[in-house]
Amino acid sequence: MHRVKGITNGENSGCSLWRVLLTACCLFLAALGVAQQQRPPSPPGNVPQAQAPENEGGEQGQAPLPNDWAAELLDGILSAPNAEAADSLFRAAFAAGRGIIPQLAEALKDDRTAEYAAQSLAFIGGEEAMQILWKLQEDKRDLNLRRFYYGALAEYDTDQATQTLFEVINKSDSEPDRTVTEAAILALTVRTDPKLADLIRQAEKKVNDVVIRDDLENALDVIQIRSKYLATPEGKKAGGSIDAAVRTYFIPALQPPPPSPLDAEPHRAPAKPEVKVEIQSLAFSPDRLRALAAVTLEDPSAVAKYDLVLQKRLGNWGVVSVWLGAETEKPGATPPSKPSTEK
Repeated sequence: MHRVKGITNGENSGCSLWRVLLTACCLFLAALGVAQQQRPPSPPGNVPQAQAPENEGGEQGQAPLPNDWAAELLDGILSAPNAEAADSLFRAAFAAGRGIIPQLAEALKDDRTAEYAAQSLAFIGGEEAMQILWKLQEDKRDLNLRRFYYGALAEYDTDQATQTLFEVINKSDSEPDRTVTEAAILALTVRTDPKLADLIRQAEKKVNDVVIRDDLENALDVIQIRSKYLATPEGKKAGGSIDAAVRTYFIPALQPPPPSPLDAEPHRAPAKPEVKVEIQSLAFSPDRLRALAAVTLEDPSAVAKYDLVLQKRLGNWGVVSVWLGAETEKPGATPPSKPSTEK
């Protein structure tokens, strides 16, 4: 499936973050209070104590470490087999908003929760979050957290942000983790600046990695196709709703392909592509000026999941950053051939 084209170990900070997240899960908190008030009596002496349940992987669950329960709990949710657990945790953090940024900054220090904290900061956005993400460029751990900073730069349409993204792309051949470069390229696909075309072509000449070059070509097509669409009467009439903003981002995949010069029937309208875009869930920031949309892009061969961050400006919603999730091939589908150039 091609891309669009077609909590610390200290007790105090951990408890604080968990309290905030519990605020976003008030029904769970209420149920927990009832359970605590209605504890069952101790079993008779001839009834054995219930054994601790095994987890779904068949391993015996480990008791939380002292003064480490919050990070342990978050890690347990994030690594749960059910992906909805992690997704819900990200959306709870987004809905809690900038008030939990100090706790997320502390969570960056724990390897188990660092990626969650970085991604949540990128979703929440704003100057305070970006200052924290900026420092991740010097993070010495083998987590490559700087990719979250580069992805979040998508909403900053400035020369400095553009220069940073292309510096990352131009060094892709010496980058051990391809996802870092891919985050920078995906950030470019939010833009419609026509000046990006020449910069992308120049970057392609400097890069040897075939996969990265293909991603750059794809980004170029996305930017150009969207720019042309926005210049059409239909594009100019596109509304400022969340649905319209999501559709506009994916318009290169939704539009029918241009007719071939060799088409025997040039006046026949090209068939519409079998591509579907759906918003699966929405979370809003406390001021409701920012939204996090879980979106699926489906074509005949696969389904790709995306997280789109949108910002409301002058009454209109627009996509400000894009994050690619899992891609699942459909049974029986024949995926397009892709060169094997793993680093």
